[in-house]
Amino acid sequence: MAIPYMETVVGFMIVMYIFETYLDMRQHSALKLPSLPKTLVGVISQEKFEKSRAYSLDKSHFHFVHEFVTILMDSAMLFFGILPWFWKLSGGFLSMVGLDPENEILHTLSFLAGVMIWSQITDLPFSLYSTFVIESRHGFNKQTIWMFFRDMVKGILLSVVLAPPIVAAIIVIVQKGGPYLAIYLWAFMFILSLVMMTIYPVLIAPLFNKFTPLPDGDLRGKIEKLASSLKFPLTKLFVVDGSTRSSHSNAYMYGFFKNKRIVLYDTLIHQCKNEDEIVAVIAHELGHWKLNHTTYSFIAVQILTLLQFGGYTLVRNSTDLFRSFGFDTQPVLIGLIIFQHTVIPLQHLVSFGLNLVSRAFEFQADAFAVKLGYAKDLRPALVKLQEENLSAMNTDPLYSAYHYSHPPLVERLRAIDGQDKKTD
Repeated sequence: MAIPYMETVVGFMIVMYIFETYLDMRQHSALKLPSLPKTLVGVISQEKFEKSRAYSLDKSHFHFVHEFVTILMDSAMLFFGILPWFWKLSGGFLSMVGLDPENEILHTLSFLAGVMIWSQITDLPFSLYSTFVIESRHGFNKQTIWMFFRDMVKGILLSVVLAPPIVAAIIVIVQKGGPYLAIYLWAFMFILSLVMMTIYPVLIAPLFNKFTPLPDGDLRGKIEKLASSLKFPLTKLFVVDGSTRSSHSNAYMYGFFKNKRIVLYDTLIHQCKNEDEIVAVIAHELGHWKLNHTTYSFIAVQILTLLQFGGYTLVRNSTDLFRSFGFDTQPVLIGLIIFQHTVIPLQHLVSFGLNLVSRAFEFQADAFAVKLGYAKDLRPALVKLQEENLSAMNTDPLYSAYHYSHPPLVERLRAIDGQDKKTD
């Protein structure tokens, strides 16, 4: 008797949807609370709290609708055999234009092109509503319709340029990989990730945003002095025009070995009038580097990727698995898609574990900044970022434990205060 793989996968998807909806409902109830957490009383203004509450509830309502439509479409796509139908349709298209549907690379690219068009069509209403209704209503969206569609077209063109050689390479590796297939796939993805991390900030990111050197002045001098004191090999310090699309703020760093760069959103500079608060945020980010958090995270991702490809090699030749999903052939891409669906419970468990580690790293980076003497500046900086981004002030503990990669503000302030007392 054949194992009902497809039915089992759809069942897992629905169970996970019910579980996550339960967490969403808990968080929605927390967002509706009419008062600030005690720790934030007198720290966050009532006006900002009301705005944050309204913004979070709007996003929560939207999230319920979006997730319901998503599970409905994903389940229907698997249960009613839309995936194999679409695969055959893409092969028929190749025949119609005079290309060979037996060529798996061409067939896969035709399939992916159709999937991309379908995804753009189905995602567009949600993206438009999120950007031009919710984000605009709460004062965050700075995009015009023209800019929105221009970015979308740029993203599609990038996919058209980058996807074919990557897809072709993966198919060839799987077809010729033999017993070392998992290692070859991992090695390819490892090299690809390094290449993308190298070219993204230099070639791709500038297609969407303008990066300019941070002007000479006190702020630049303080950041360079901090980086030098930690022996951080800072080579460039940029400001990105995030304000052209959104008033949300951020800061990040990137680069390999002795070629590190720091990027500040112009919104961060605007929101934190006190330069020392911005430097405190950078001290936190440099804490991640000094404590090797980025390296540990990268290694963890590589191990998980290798294990994932190892699991894929165990099932890729399972005829019953493919037939359960309606396929009478075993295309490489379809095998990867099916495998991703079969390990959904494990993926959620791994994601939860990574979030736990990420939150621990955030506490450690905060503590690092405090030890450098930035407690009095880091605390108001985090509060200001929370206020200006209208982040949720009340959070459900189960929801935040499962979803958040960063601890809630209340927990971070409590930890900073405790670390500051130890330092004193």
